[in-house]
Amino acid sequence: MAKSSVWRFLLGWLRAVWLWPAVGALAVTGVGIGSAQPWRDELATWSAATRPLGDLTRMAGTIDAATWPYYLFMHGWVALCGDSPAALRLPSALAMAGTAGLAATLGARLLGRRAGLAGGLLFAVLPGTSRYAQEARPYAFVALFAVLATLLLVRALERPGWRRWAGYAAAVAALGLAHLVALTLLAAHAAVVLAADGSARRATRPTVNRDAPDTTSGTTDGNPPGVPGPAARGAGGPAGLPRIAGRWPRRALWGWLLALLPAAVVLAPLVLLAAGQRGRQLDWVDPARPADLAALPGALAQSGAVGGLLLGLAALGVARSGRVGLPPAACLVLPVALVFLAGLAGPLWVPRYLFFAVPFACLLAGAALATVALPAALAVVLLAGLLGLPDQVALRRSHEWPRGALVDYQGAARVVDAGRRPGDVIVFSPRDGWLFTDLGIGYHLGDRQPPDALAVRGRDARGDYWTDECPAPAACLAGARRVWLVVAGRQADPADAVPGAKGTALRDGFAVERVWPRPGLTVALLSRRG
Repeated sequence: MAKSSVWRFLLGWLRAVWLWPAVGALAVTGVGIGSAQPWRDELATWSAATRPLGDLTRMAGTIDAATWPYYLFMHGWVALCGDSPAALRLPSALAMAGTAGLAATLGARLLGRRAGLAGGLLFAVLPGTSRYAQEARPYAFVALFAVLATLLLVRALERPGWRRWAGYAAAVAALGLAHLVALTLLAAHAAVVLAADGSARRATRPTVNRDAPDTTSGTTDGNPPGVPGPAARGAGGPAGLPRIAGRWPRRALWGWLLALLPAAVVLAPLVLLAAGQRGRQLDWVDPARPADLAALPGALAQSGAVGGLLLGLAALGVARSGRVGLPPAACLVLPVALVFLAGLAGPLWVPRYLFFAVPFACLLAGAALATVALPAALAVVLLAGLLGLPDQVALRRSHEWPRGALVDYQGAARVVDAGRRPGDVIVFSPRDGWLFTDLGIGYHLGDRQPPDALAVRGRDARGDYWTDECPAPAACLAGARRVWLVVAGRQADPADAVPGAKGTALRDGFAVERVWPRPGLTVALLSRRG
């Protein structure tokens, strides 16, 4: 008997719709998770997460307030697990596996078991899923909380209660803490709530039909009006648009609005801080253009071919599912539209900010695949995986875009490490901007890095990612015999590429002894003249 119970338990797990998408996503994204060296955004995460807690708190008032909750989480994670590339990225991989499992669960609840399974598996094999699962940034968590909040909303609409609304409120707060732009998803949630409210009011509206039998005491399947019965929810069939239980449908609308209040209280300080930093934070972002919408599927999928296939399947899923597909369709279309419109007016259009919409596109694609036999649906998922295979391989070499624009911090660090001697110093150019030459070299060299000769006030004290340099470079370099110079780009004469007084001090006091070009960087060894 005990053995039979164990087998039933295992069989139940194996049949769980969320299991195979979650396992598949973890398997795909785990391959080569530490292969690509951290790129500049991940270096920013490393810089923030490895600061003392007081310095990390100071940073929130200066820059990256919108990402500060993620940095706080990573501060604890790094303290426990270290800061290797694989360790930094593992939380994102786990979050992405959770996203795939939750997406399959949501799809099964709304569109049917087969649609949820196909959509979850499709999400697992996308190159974009691997890209953001293998990045020490918050985008995987944003996708996780976006799908979780939507699933909890559906559950709360089907059976309203304060516990379910509290769970939804917590998920919305977590979504905003992960990334404020993702709160555009609330527009889609509003559409779902209003549509469900309208469905419930129509379901409870009395009708007069003299030829029909009296069914006011219930429905033919024994469920109250407005509650899907076994025919709708059984046998893996779709539940359809969430229907509100109970006699007072409008309570769901008020429940949703009230659930947003605690989330708003939690997020208000972060919103105020981030709003004040927007100009500095997004000064590199260009205004949105109509062509950006056409490029979005390929950018999110990290593959033009896979993005086109996903978009086509999602459009087919919308046509096939009709009103049942409203929740995932709204969660896909409305955030994209809002961010695009905001991007026309100001710097906000960054495709990766919208990655959280991809699971919903996969669910719509799953709805299309659910109309064919399971082997055919799995063949399409396999086709998507094969089409994305070159991009899967490429993103494990470099996280830069385009892939050929590698900045080889690791290669430059190896040059310095191999040739350094006691008494050497190091100089970087430039020290502003978003290339982070000093962070990249510092990550790979650690305590082995020669002293930074010109640094007078570090990033921890400033509360950002940059360093104040000595106002009199010649005096600060006076005691150095050998200088390692790391400059951006490929430079035939690295010292000549350094502007201002720093460049003059290097050229007047030192001679270039040797130059090592590396992708995106140039390393030079300078020796004191005379």
